[in-house]
Amino acid sequence: MKTLKYIIVGFVFGVVLTKSEAVSWYRIYEMFRFESFHMYGIIGVAVVTGLIGVQWIKRSKARDITGAPIVIQDKEQGSARYWIGGLLFGLGWALAGSCPGPIFILIGAGFFPVTLVLLGALLGTFLYGVVKDKLPH
Repeated sequence: MKTLKYIIVGFVFGVVLTKSEAVSWYRIYEMFRFESFHMYGIIGVAVVTGLIGVQWIKRSKARDITGAPIVIQDKEQGSARYWIGGLLFGLGWALAGSCPGPIFILIGAGFFPVTLVLLGALLGTFLYGVVKDKLPH
């Protein structure tokens, strides 16, 4: 039964991203060329929603579905790894025209060439796992 909840939430998330055109390569292209506010508005709403949600979790001492308290660790102050990681993520996003969530949505919508982007994302994740112990964390 728990799995069904996650499938429904994922389905709704996919519909919302599709209807808002957040999975559109053209919209992503517009964003990186600073030609449209559309994607910045979507990202801004997501950031504000996340900020409010995290603050609510911290202040209300919310619990997860098993009843354990949700603990959100403080992040260390900004450092080069966040900038480098953000730049690499942004470059991959700009080159592929898709970030991780929309990859699955596009495949589900029948855009099967996006499986190459998925394979690239999985390869990048695997390579990070191989070299992560050698990186400055």
